[in-house]
Amino acid sequence: MIPPAVSPLIVAISSRALFDLEESHAVFEQQGVEAYALWQIAREDQPLRPGPAFSLVQKLLALNQADPAAPTVEVILLSRNSADTGLRVFNAIRHHGLDISRAVFTSGGNLWPYAAAFQAHLFLSLDPEDARLALQAGLAAAVILPPGDTPAPEATPGPLRLAFDGDAVLFSDASERIYEERGLAAFHEHESLSAHEPLPDGPFRPLLEALQRIQQRHPPELCPIRTALVTSRGAPAHERVIRTLRAWNIRVDELLFLGGLDKASFLLAFGADIFFDDHTGHCESARRFLPAGHVPRAKG
Repeated sequence: MIPPAVSPLIVAISSRALFDLEESHAVFEQQGVEAYALWQIAREDQPLRPGPAFSLVQKLLALNQADPAAPTVEVILLSRNSADTGLRVFNAIRHHGLDISRAVFTSGGNLWPYAAAFQAHLFLSLDPEDARLALQAGLAAAVILPPGDTPAPEATPGPLRLAFDGDAVLFSDASERIYEERGLAAFHEHESLSAHEPLPDGPFRPLLEALQRIQQRHPPELCPIRTALVTSRGAPAHERVIRTLRAWNIRVDELLFLGGLDKASFLLAFGADIFFDDHTGHCESARRFLPAGHVPRAKG
């Protein structure tokens, strides 16, 4: 019996995350809107180079190859360009063979309201304020950081591999705040006492659920998506995590309880295409090898 069709995973991405627009952005910053528009129009037939999220988008769109009539993923472009200057972005989409047909050009306006309007499961941007506002609106959002100073990587073969931190990403940051305010011993005591109480939702739970709906259409050995929870927690704080995922009825393919070890080499072992974490230090360590998505926490 063929599993029923599911709604596609919707990913909204800023044009600066998808393509390398740093040179043109510098023109905007130094010379203003009019000079920027003229600069882009004069180069609209010159293909843009891949940006930090380009390989991730390639792998996301490749999930549609199995059944193009019932796409698994839709990628939507959001841009602060005007429609006029945005023509270069659409030309680049065509040049690189990306199946992206929906886009919003705001002429400088905020992007996150349109990610919400499209009911995106994930919003990726280079602008921390974009991501912060989207998170406050209840969306899974991150600032994508490219790997080191190297050019944007090519998409690697095999399943799409997504890795997530736990606290403040898949789960709320309530337990993490106990650790930050009262220390590791108090954190372990609290998590042990609360082991049978599911952790509150974090901003990325809906994304994880959407990924699982896709995974359930495939036998595990042939699944085109693989997920990992890579957390600094260790025993005894592990039990609450496992029981929470069980209560959510969510399968995570790999769980790594690292007890405070650096995550980068383990992400490399997993083969992650991207890693989402709320700690800048973890993201900076991970981006030595792969794109990282920083999930900014609420201020205060």
